[in-house]
Amino acid sequence: MKRVLTALVLVPLVLAAVFWLPIWVFSLAVGLVAILSTHEYLDIAEANGLIPFRKTAMFFLAVLFVAWPYGMHDTAIALRGARVLVIPESAMIGLALTLACAFLSLAFGLRREELSTVLPGAAATVFAIPYIGLTLGALVLLRDLRYGPWLVLYLFVVVWSGDIFAYYTGRAIGRHKLAPRVSPGKTWEGAAASFAGSIGLGVLMFAFQPEITAWLVKVHALEIGSLQAPPLVDAIGLSALLNIVAQFGDLFESALKRGAGVKDSGTLLPGHGGILDRIDALLFAAPVLWYYAFFSPMFHPI
Repeated sequence: MKRVLTALVLVPLVLAAVFWLPIWVFSLAVGLVAILSTHEYLDIAEANGLIPFRKTAMFFLAVLFVAWPYGMHDTAIALRGARVLVIPESAMIGLALTLACAFLSLAFGLRREELSTVLPGAAATVFAIPYIGLTLGALVLLRDLRYGPWLVLYLFVVVWSGDIFAYYTGRAIGRHKLAPRVSPGKTWEGAAASFAGSIGLGVLMFAFQPEITAWLVKVHALEIGSLQAPPLVDAIGLSALLNIVAQFGDLFESALKRGAGVKDSGTLLPGHGGILDRIDALLFAAPVLWYYAFFSPMFHPI
């Protein structure tokens, strides 16, 4: 019951943020989620016997999401001949902050008495940038694309439905363990239900996208409607791919917790555990959807 009540409170708040917050406020809101998730991730790292540079990770996560809205454009670099390489400015921001975090962590490590803790501590610190910062940053980039609110809504439907189908199917008829060493509660039956459910609802999202985008325009969440739906095979393939990477993201976080000997990443969300427990699948799925949308002409930035 706690699981359902928490979802009933959080889902409307999350959707309201996606639909109506200005992009820079949305980036700060996602940044707050990233910082809280990083706090939980660093707790897991410490439970694994590592000594990360906590303040350094938090600082660079905060800088990332303050700077993220300013990296929405692309930079064209002329190559030999008539070829042009287009690089998102956000990619350069992410790379610069990752490198800066690495160098600063190693520099701070020189002050430690136990030098054997410097490298593993710095590695655990820097990993927070790509694992949590850049992946959640993909949500901000998605939100800024044409039809961005619809894209984020589609992502949430595919990922959340997969999680719901896996959870309840696994509890009802799950018999064959998916990855007993990593997550004893996950079953092949739940994974199959998750896969089928995500594809089904993902295809429905594309099938009813004219009605959904029209409603989003009506509630002032979109400025333009009439999104051209991709071929059915693309809708199926994209939804299937997002479900696969989402399930892998869930397993990856489970492996981190299993190695640390902890059940949940935190206790902030009753019935769900920590924030990282709720977004672990999104961390892997959001960048995949952004890459798809970035290279699709129908979703190019306005």
